[in-house]
Amino acid sequence: MMRIAGHARLLVTFSILAACVLAPPRASMAEGRTPIRDTEIEATIQAFATPLFTVADLTPEEVRIYIIKDETLNAFVAGGQNLFLNTGLLMETKNPAELIGVIAHEIGHISGGHLVRTTGAIRNASNAALLGLILGAATTLTTGRADIGVAVYQGTTGAGQAALLQYNRAQESSADHAAVRFLDATGQSSRGMHDFLETLSGEELLAPARRSPYANTHPLTQDRINFVASHAAQSPFAEAKTSAEFNARHSRMIAKLAGFLLSPARTFQRYPETDQSVPARYARVIATFREPSPKRALELLNGLLGAFPEDGYFWELRGQILAESGQPLEARVAYRKALTLLEAAPLVEAELARAELAINTNESNRAALEHMQSASWEMPNSAFAWRLLATAQGRNDMLGMLALSLAEEALLRNQLKNAVQQAKRARQSLKRGSPGWLRSLDIEELSKRRLKDRGR
Repeated sequence: MMRIAGHARLLVTFSILAACVLAPPRASMAEGRTPIRDTEIEATIQAFATPLFTVADLTPEEVRIYIIKDETLNAFVAGGQNLFLNTGLLMETKNPAELIGVIAHEIGHISGGHLVRTTGAIRNASNAALLGLILGAATTLTTGRADIGVAVYQGTTGAGQAALLQYNRAQESSADHAAVRFLDATGQSSRGMHDFLETLSGEELLAPARRSPYANTHPLTQDRINFVASHAAQSPFAEAKTSAEFNARHSRMIAKLAGFLLSPARTFQRYPETDQSVPARYARVIATFREPSPKRALELLNGLLGAFPEDGYFWELRGQILAESGQPLEARVAYRKALTLLEAAPLVEAELARAELAINTNESNRAALEHMQSASWEMPNSAFAWRLLATAQGRNDMLGMLALSLAEEALLRNQLKNAVQQAKRARQSLKRGSPGWLRSLDIEELSKRRLKDRGR
């Protein structure tokens, strides 16, 4: 489900983290940099990245990937195993090989322990604080103005923010060497990585304020380009082609991003009616939905579902359009179908729960509770999930667990005083010594500790 700050309920496999998980500061939103979540796009990036994580001796589940709604071209790692990819960069890549090359390079930074000195400052930060810090740094580097960066995240100097994201040339070379090693180990060509560097090569002559953030944070030299070109020429995998599956997933990802992030007019221009490919039809459905013309969008989507009745992401989109059109009963049917077709989709399950809550019968409220208990287990760092769970618990008269879920949400949003209050409320209703009662103690203690650190 796609959700973007500033749009009341823009939801199709794009589930925006501003509402769902991280709640970045308002200034960050004003700058247009908001985290988003999307089941399909996350699965695509994870599929590209997992083989690289494995050969880099990283546990895929432990590397957090954040997609940032930002039209500028950038990708970076920060605070340990956190990989950030701007939508502008995703949409700039011409094929999966280019994106895989970028990811391989960033994994090179992670495996090389680069920026390790920054982890101490944000090791104990909440999700909201972490994203505020990172996006504030991105603002500083993009605009060249530390005052804007500080407005995004108070208490951190512009220089300190920039240090979170900038690499030196030695680190860049090290990450390049690691990247091509990872690509070889997974039998993939480094030509995509080279092509992406070539795309950026002209920016070195520009003033820093005119370069893309990627060029500012990743010093680009001809030596780097020559190294990757030389490797590509000698690698036994130089001519390796990306799979048809990867090509299709990349095209669909770009189409979905265009449909949700570009104006409908630009999307229709980019994907005209003469283009009857699946990605183009997908993009036009989303753009039509956003016009808004939900009835026509459903008609177009039915054409895709007729050809691909087992595509869970198309069923998810149908669920969103119906939910957004005030048809929760029909949306429930679509979301249930999507959930049966997708292997692991906690975001979809959360949207199914939302539809059940909108139906608001005793049966649907009980179903919503079951779905949110499952979804929140899979998304423990999602403030949105905890809020939905709290709503379902309230509908089912579970007042102690309701307060505990609100405490979890407040902690993730860095609303520490509220977290303390809700944790205390939870203990008034929960059985002493029960797991929920003990968790409320943990939340209260952690929140008080952060409040104390904040006051220093």
